[in-house]
Amino acid sequence: MSSGRRKWLRPGAIASAALAVCLLYFGWTCLRIVGQSSRDEAQTSDCIVVFGAAEYYGRPSPVFRARLDHAFELYQRHLAPVIIVTGGNGGEQSFSEGAVGRDYLIARGIRDSHLIAETQSDNSAESAERVGTIMQANNMHTCIAVSDPYHVFRIKQLLEARGMRAYASPRRLDATVGMWARALRVSREALSYTLWRLYIFRR
Repeated sequence: MSSGRRKWLRPGAIASAALAVCLLYFGWTCLRIVGQSSRDEAQTSDCIVVFGAAEYYGRPSPVFRARLDHAFELYQRHLAPVIIVTGGNGGEQSFSEGAVGRDYLIARGIRDSHLIAETQSDNSAESAERVGTIMQANNMHTCIAVSDPYHVFRIKQLLEARGMRAYASPRRLDATVGMWARALRVSREALSYTLWRLYIFRR
């Protein structure tokens, strides 16, 4: 065996190569997340899916309200006849994100018959799984996925893994969010996506 080959087979060299591959993959994923964040793919679909966020005693948080308002605008453009709002109670017994989001949209004038509240999920992966079940039960195949700009890449992948055709439509991000806050959000999403991919690979 040549000295060059022995050098590459050393544990330190293998670990360095593995770290380099991980960093490249992580960077590539971050670029994909940023690229998706600025693309609005909204088009005629079977439904609009709003991924939940925090609610406070029956009222949507500012982030959740922004997602719901964006979904309302898409509905007003007649891009889909039904809105599915996701999210469980997050440990709170009285309210769930899905039900709070549905009630908010009813108050904005959407009929209850055009709304579906998914109220059992605890995270994005569970939301996507339950939405997939709801869509299949209602013979729906396409959806517009609504969430924050840096979140839509992951939820689009989650929905498509369930056999749905998803078009990402990010809500507007608050202009006051700084560069470091944006970088943190992208990094967090890249890590969550990578862990999900590893979980899928190992199943």
